[in-house]
This record gives sequence, structure tokens and C-alpha cells, in this order.
Amino acid sequence: MRLKADLTLLLVAIIWGSAFAAQRVAANYIGPFLFNGSRFLLGAMVLLPLIRFRLSLDKKERLWVLAAGVILCIASVLQQAGLQWTSAANAGFITGLYVVFVPILMLVIFRQRISKIVWAATFLAAVGIFLLSAGGKLELAPGDGLELIGAVFWAAHVVVVGQAMRKTDALHFAVGQYLVAGVLNFTLGLLLDWQTLPGLIPGWWTVAYVGLFSVAVGYTLQGKAQKHAPATDASLILSLESVFAAFFGFLFLQETLRPIQLAGAGIILLAILISQFSPAPMIKEEIV
Repeated sequence: MRLKADLTLLLVAIIWGSAFAAQRVAANYIGPFLFNGSRFLLGAMVLLPLIRFRLSLDKKERLWVLAAGVILCIASVLQQAGLQWTSAANAGFITGLYVVFVPILMLVIFRQRISKIVWAATFLAAVGIFLLSAGGKLELAPGDGLELIGAVFWAAHVVVVGQAMRKTDALHFAVGQYLVAGVLNFTLGLLLDWQTLPGLIPGWWTVAYVGLFSVAVGYTLQGKAQKHAPATDASLILSLESVFAAFFGFLFLQETLRPIQLAGAGIILLAILISQFSPAPMIKEEIV
């Protein structure tokens, strides 16, 4: 089951990596709140028929959904806002740093012992992401600070999803968190991004692509996979989105890829392979 879950997370990384290019284009037309509100609500609408238009969540499950939705709202807004002032590759690199923050959060919040193998793989992945997206020389753009703060929230989202999947149905959880993130984003968008409403017309395809694939497919598969994959596993594999973000940025946005960046991609792959030799982590004490 762990191998199947890891392969599912790999597919999610490909989908999310491709979405960076579409999100970069969307930043030229649509404000971050309106864009995220549109894509999350679209993702929820697509999945609603699968749960017969009825959310089945008890009180504790609603708390997990609310936490995940709020964190997803904050993380996605910071990422999309940052993309207005940085490249898809830079955004992929800095967002990918959640691979470092996840084991730290698991250790501090849930007192989970992290194996030396996972720490080594995490360090290698961070080095690989740096070489891949920064080419060995990080030139910070104005939007990179927003991406870095967002990376902390993406790490928190991976951790919350991992914990919630032990207690909730993946599909109902997915729809719930999309509705929370979508309503919050869209409401703020009508207040703060209203002047970019006309941009939804030329940018409709970016909303459609990211809403259908990154949200409806990607985040839902993430939840299903994290029922069987440890959060540290998930963060390492999902960090491959930086590889695919650079690849799709090169393919569609003419962002360059140099040999040192390809070496970085290889290091990330090596880190993920190394992580597979670690045993499934045990949580000594859980704080709910």
C-alpha cells in the first residue's frame, strides 16, 4: 500500500508542477483571491456529484476540514500573489522547501521521531531543489518572500491532511476543504481583487485547468495517498513538483534549464529513493 500511495503522490507532483505554468499566466489577469476562490469552488463543484451533493462529516471531522481549508486558503494566496513577482521555477523552488518544514512540524507538534535517513533525504532534497530552481545562485525576486511564508503553510497542510486522513473520508474531506478555501478566497476577492474580475474572461482556461486537475484531481489524490504514506514520505515525493514546475516552465514559458538544474533534479530523485529505506514513522504522542 505504501508503494501505491507513493506512486499516487508522484502523479500529484506532476499535476501540481504543470499547474505552476498556468498559475504564472493567471497572475497576469486575475487577482490571487479571485483566482484561488474560482479554482477551489470549481474543484468542489466537480466532486459534489460523487458524494451525492451531501457532505457527511461529524463535529471532529468538520474541525479538521476547517483547519485544512483555512491553511489551504492562506498557502494558496501567498503562492499566487508571489507568482506576480517571481518565476515559476523560483516559486517551485521556494514552495518545495516545505520538504524541510514538514519533519520539523511533525517533531515539534506531534513529537514524532524522524529517522536519520529521512533527515538526510530531506537535506538532499533541499539542496536539489536549490540547484534545480536557482541554478546554484539564488537571485531573490520581490515575490520570493511570500513564497517562503507560503511554504510553511504548505508544510502545515501536508501535516494536517496526513492526520485528518486517519479520521475522515478522503472524498468528503476534499470537498469540505475546497469549499472552505474557495468561499474564503472568493469573498476576499470580491473585496480586494474586484478590479480584476474582467480578467476571468481571458484567464478562464487557467482557472479551468488548475481547478479540474490541480484541485479536483491533485488534492483529492493527495488525501487518499496520505492514508497510507507518512507525512515525511509525502513531502519528499511532492517536492518533485519543483522538478515538474521547472520542466513545464521551460516547455511553455521559455524559462531556461541548465545542466546544474538537471543535476538538482537528479539529487531530488536520489533523496526520494533514499527515503524509501526508512521505516514508517511512529507517533509517540498526538496533540489533537
